Amino acid sequence: MSEYPSDIFNETSQGWTAAGGNSQLMDVNLAYAPSVGHQVWLMISGVLIMPIIPGIGLFYAGEARRKSAMSILWQSMAILGIIPFQWFFWGYSLTYAADASPFIGTLTNFGLRNVISVPVGYIPEILFSFFQCMFCIETIVIMIGGAFERCRLLPSMVYAFCWATIVYCPIACWTWNSNGWLYKLGALDFAGGGPVHIASGVGALAFSLVLGKRIEHKDEGKMPQYHAHSPVMIYIGTIFIWMGWFGFNGGSTLNATVRTGYVLVNTNLAAATGVMGWNALEYVLYKGRFSVAGSCRGVMVGLVAITPAAGFVPVYFAAVIGFVSAVIVRGVDNWFNQFVGIDEGLMVFKNHAIGGTCGALMTGIFAANWVTALDGSSSASGWVDHNYIQLGYQLAEVCAIIGYTLVMSIILLYLINYIPGLKFRSEEHEEREGLDLHYLFNEGMGDHELFLVLKEAGFFEALAVKGQELLSESVSSTSKTEAAEEKKSA
Repeated sequence: MSEYPSDIFNETSQGWTAAGGNSQLMDVNLAYAPSVGHQVWLMISGVLIMPIIPGIGLFYAGEARRKSAMSILWQSMAILGIIPFQWFFWGYSLTYAADASPFIGTLTNFGLRNVISVPVGYIPEILFSFFQCMFCIETIVIMIGGAFERCRLLPSMVYAFCWATIVYCPIACWTWNSNGWLYKLGALDFAGGGPVHIASGVGALAFSLVLGKRIEHKDEGKMPQYHAHSPVMIYIGTIFIWMGWFGFNGGSTLNATVRTGYVLVNTNLAAATGVMGWNALEYVLYKGRFSVAGSCRGVMVGLVAITPAAGFVPVYFAAVIGFVSAVIVRGVDNWFNQFVGIDEGLMVFKNHAIGGTCGALMTGIFAANWVTALDGSSSASGWVDHNYIQLGYQLAEVCAIIGYTLVMSIILLYLINYIPGLKFRSEEHEEREGLDLHYLFNEGMGDHELFLVLKEAGFFEALAVKGQELLSESVSSTSKTEAAEEKKSA
């Protein structure tokens, strides 16, 4: 292992400043020369995460109905614009400021002030900030899926900025800042089972709860049931997500070590067994048939579940985590919406909150010290190493994040909803006709656009009239034939 930059380039060095070194007086790269490979891997990992964001947009758009699918793609791109600014503005500081409290950071690094070359392990802080920004973006893109098909676009983006500030930043601070209370407690969360997946899943559930059911079934007891309109879009989105997850989990070691390679294998295997678990249950439920969309959901759950565990568990337990989590999530899928009574049709809560909870709890059971030690410095263990209290720490993390996210999300939603011009729920006719028609300029999802053009041109009315005429002619012809046959027989 190369030595840490902080061992070479520290506060006693000439020209050292709060920003990690005055680049006009010294070459700030000298301290990182022995560990440049770690920097390169983190740069690649940060870029690898990027395809996850459009991948989730495609996944959600394929799950939704055609009339509002393009709106989901717009939201995923808009979040790519809003959240990097939030992270630069104060998100990074509220999460990772060195003088943070156990619950929230300060504004010490407001506007990324002095975030330049202070070492964070083997990498400079500015690279660490870029890498962690991708986590925040992904979390918000996941969470916004709770608003599908019935939320106005502008208020949803205001909410995204506020939710990142009030929900994501504090939870990430608890979990990953060395001053955070969950970090000090000893809860294990390798790459975001809590701050990313449980928080986004619960946030999506809160969004769906406050918005209410989609208009078609608002007054009915049952929940709307729709098949995915484009399994092809879901499939393409899943490939982007699976690829990006290698950067998401693999970069979370913050180094390029043997442990990093192990994390990549764990990630890939859990996704694979997630497909197996989901398909195995669907084979039974569908009486010998499978589903492309279901297979993709199995990938998603496997990736979600292994996220908190990837750098802690042996590879054979990674296979168990992916398979078991997929079976659990698929098992609750049929009855969850009906039981809870919340229209959460994109399965954000089930895939991410339930999947993330499964992964977090199984981390406490399967974490093995020898896996974490593969990077030469880390140490963490669970039940397999007779550290039985670890499951309690994991349960504390899950309960705290669920409780905080649910309460704060609901409060935030109601507060924003009362601001003039920021009412979340779209009008009834907008929902019926599709958000794309009313909130996007001359854009829609292919065949649905054609349907609207034909409808406006009166094609369907003419078709109905012609059909009625043909039916009348057919009935008249049949009656005449029957009358002639009766006359002949008489």
